[in-house]
Amino acid sequence: MSLIPDWNCPYPSQRSPVFGRNMVATSQPLATWAGLRALDRGGNAVDAALAAAITLTVVEPNNNGIGSDAFAILWDGETLHGLNASGRSPAAWSPERFSHLNTMPEHGWDAVTVPGAVSAWVALSRRFGKLPFEKLFESAIHYAEAGYQVGPKSGYYWKFAARQFRDYPSFMDTFCPGGRAPDIGTTIRLPDHARSLQAIAETGGEAFYRGELAERMIRHSAELGGAMTLEDLDRHQCDWVGTISQPLGNTSYRLHEIPPNGQGLMALIALGILNHFDVASMDIDSAPAIHLQIEATRIAYAEVERHLADIIHMQLTPEDLLDPARLARHAAEISLTHAKERTTHLGAGPDTVYLSTADANGMMVSYIQSNYRGFGSGIVVPGTGISLQNRGSGFTLEAGHPNQVAGGKRPFHTIIPGFVTDAGKPALSFGVMGGHMQAQGHLQMLLRVFVFRQ
Repeated sequence: MSLIPDWNCPYPSQRSPVFGRNMVATSQPLATWAGLRALDRGGNAVDAALAAAITLTVVEPNNNGIGSDAFAILWDGETLHGLNASGRSPAAWSPERFSHLNTMPEHGWDAVTVPGAVSAWVALSRRFGKLPFEKLFESAIHYAEAGYQVGPKSGYYWKFAARQFRDYPSFMDTFCPGGRAPDIGTTIRLPDHARSLQAIAETGGEAFYRGELAERMIRHSAELGGAMTLEDLDRHQCDWVGTISQPLGNTSYRLHEIPPNGQGLMALIALGILNHFDVASMDIDSAPAIHLQIEATRIAYAEVERHLADIIHMQLTPEDLLDPARLARHAAEISLTHAKERTTHLGAGPDTVYLSTADANGMMVSYIQSNYRGFGSGIVVPGTGISLQNRGSGFTLEAGHPNQVAGGKRPFHTIIPGFVTDAGKPALSFGVMGGHMQAQGHLQMLLRVFVFRQ
């Protein structure tokens, strides 16, 4: 199969290809520049990814922050690595704590699990980085102190959040000076954020999990009735988990995802189902091709909704759900002429930052970081600029479900980095933003690039 794509894009909206020996792709130009600056100073793709990710906490606070979670897939030049830096719930959480509710809270301290992004920065830098850890923070601290202009997309969601969190004093003090969200194009400064980044940089992350910042987080949690403790923060660790994968039909390509608690498994299930059909013989935008993708995705979503959780709590393993016989049975359920009714409850949303980097020595990083649903929980720790994710809302209250809320447990997670290999060598570092849509996006990206050559 030819590696050369068809550059004759049939769509009215398209982007020009960019070529280079070192590459940084992010959703915000200032973050991209921070990554390129790291490369220019002698860093590698990991340094570039981290400099960009840390800068994104400043220049796209509507999508992520110091209190985010993160995941990464990394090609080090020889081997593929997977990192799960999502946090676990406070030890004191239990079904009884939330028994008065019908669904998990989306805002406030009872939506906050231990933030994992800082641990990802530390782990990636220590194992693979070349630059001193403190150097990775310089661009982010500069923009937080000197200020930057609010972009159109950030400004839109910022105004929405200002209405949503108007009763959260620390959020308003930090992100809405004067009681209103900044207008698009105006300069915003985040001095508390800068000081927190400086503390994290100087202590190698210790300030966040065991030092002054940790103490301020827990003090604020206690004041507002939260259950998180210093022990919860101290126990946190990110994990090198490798990847799980699925081949693309009979080709040499293989899609890699992080194992659960993330939803990357869904993309692999859907791909395994589609492997039973000759999608490549169809026109990419034809009804049959789209129908098959929709039906395979529906089945995969249903599997994920029923079975996915913190991997140590799953009753069916990823290997069970990817069993070829099980995938063949799913494929046999699909009619080529009729849609089968299925009910899922997973929504989409744009509230994530994804970035990808590569360097001249062959290192590639696929990295994703997010609060969830915009600014996350609405909790900003006073005097720190630390906005906290609301990943606890990913748990369910359904009794007996593997993803039922409990203490010390990772919730179902939407954010997933993707990676494609070709005969065991790197072919594509990629990802998308969009909540529960991300796994479907991975599948569609894979098909359009490697089947339909777009």
